[in-house]
Amino acid sequence: MAERSFVLEVKDLKKHFPVKKGLLRRTVGQVYAVDGVSFTIGEGETLGLVGESGCGKSTAGRAILRLIEPTAGSVKMLGQDITHLPRKALRPYRQQMQIVFQDPFSSLNPRMTAGAIVGEPLFVHGVANARERRERVAALFERVGLRAAQMANYPHQFSGGQRQRIGIARALALGPKLIVGDEPVSALDVSIQAQVINLLQDLQRERKLSYLFISHNLAVVEHISHRIAVMYLGRIVEHADTRAIFKSPQHPYTEALLSAVPVPDPSVKRQKRVLQGDVPSPVNPPAGCHFHTRCPYAVARCKVETPLLRETAPGHFVSCHLR
Repeated sequence: MAERSFVLEVKDLKKHFPVKKGLLRRTVGQVYAVDGVSFTIGEGETLGLVGESGCGKSTAGRAILRLIEPTAGSVKMLGQDITHLPRKALRPYRQQMQIVFQDPFSSLNPRMTAGAIVGEPLFVHGVANARERRERVAALFERVGLRAAQMANYPHQFSGGQRQRIGIARALALGPKLIVGDEPVSALDVSIQAQVINLLQDLQRERKLSYLFISHNLAVVEHISHRIAVMYLGRIVEHADTRAIFKSPQHPYTEALLSAVPVPDPSVKRQKRVLQGDVPSPVNPPAGCHFHTRCPYAVARCKVETPLLRETAPGHFVSCHLR
């Protein structure tokens, strides 16, 4: 049986930020933003990366794209390890991986027209001549639901949903294989969220795109993702296909997150599980299982021994001593 090839392979990825104090700016600690994350994404597949704010999911996405440099671990894009590639050697892979940012306004240059923003990746990478670039940009505008005549407008002349469509068009310009969506719909109204999610799904089917979809909104993630990885304090605590996560969550943290998701049926009563205490600081995370300080099922072992991410059912991985 042939080994399956992946668009993205992440293994034991870590990103630690130094904490500096004093006049001499000495390092006195580390922020363990991402602390040993591993997953894969196949062609045409969406992996939803979910968790509370501050869990490290956005940092993981940026480290994968080399927008910030990883502290340790490896990232493979189309089978090539890009973790330590120099800038020139990394350039061809930059065309294959793009990002859609959370804020559709601050991610667009207010001094550039929308057409120039979408065409900039083509210009930077020397793709096509000026006339061909303009034709490509016009086609991208039409594909994401904008008019080619709007290419001359500036970002402030568009609505929030339209600005995010510009961001998606820019991400598509170079024909990438992987798009990282960093909370791409969280700043939009609910009705606009649905339109943008449907657009992303249509584009995925047409172009066989792979998505790393980062979000704290489980209802949105359920709709778009094939698999889900749940993060807590820099680590993945559960990883399975979407249906398994929603039907049978195995980690107490996942259970708590799902209990807060609204059910569109007034006859269904879901017991909400409120987590006790605050999220610990990533500068000084708890020993053992990071979640034990808030877990209602924690035992003595959880406080001293870090649980491994184990396969408890086919394709279902959980980091918990009690499973």
